[in-house]
Amino acid sequence: MKAVFLLLVCVTVCAVLGVCEGGNLRRNFYEKSCPLAEEIVQNVTWKHTSTNPILPAKFLRMHFHDCFVRGCEGSILLNSIANSKAEKDAIPNLSLTGFDVINDIKAQLETKCPGVVSCADILALATRDSVSFQFQNKKPIWEVLTGRRDGRVSLETEALANLPSPFSNFTTLQRILSVKDSISMTLWYYQ
Repeated sequence: MKAVFLLLVCVTVCAVLGVCEGGNLRRNFYEKSCPLAEEIVQNVTWKHTSTNPILPAKFLRMHFHDCFVRGCEGSILLNSIANSKAEKDAIPNLSLTGFDVINDIKAQLETKCPGVVSCADILALATRDSVSFQFQNKKPIWEVLTGRRDGRVSLETEALANLPSPFSNFTTLQRILSVKDSISMTLWYYQ
């Protein structure tokens, strides 16, 4: 029962965070430009998840950390540059892992349709597919609308300012998620 409740909480958070980017998100965004995109993401993700059962938790956390800073736009995947530390290097993100799997997925996609699929969509799809892997029917357990644009700004200071503290109590987290949900619903309404 506890596992089912935890799964429902994770799915709800990802569903809310999955639309935070706003914009023109839709089903089958890559249908014409890269028809096998979602299949490639799923296949590579499942290959890695089959040998690394904690990958779903890693991706949920990475996706959560990405969406809380500038929306779900992949800025957590950017590396630091001279004189500018990226989100990835902020203290709360130093323990994030799974970047190698995202890089593997991106490499596979680049061989089929270079420069087409956003890293932000790769992270959102890989998160869903890694969590879905454990279920008998191996079908995605929530829908991910695609068409996110990759962020080009990634600042350590924004991660420090926007990520909830690991010491936050339930009431604080509920308030923070409620605000994020209100923002995402407003963005959705005005699309």
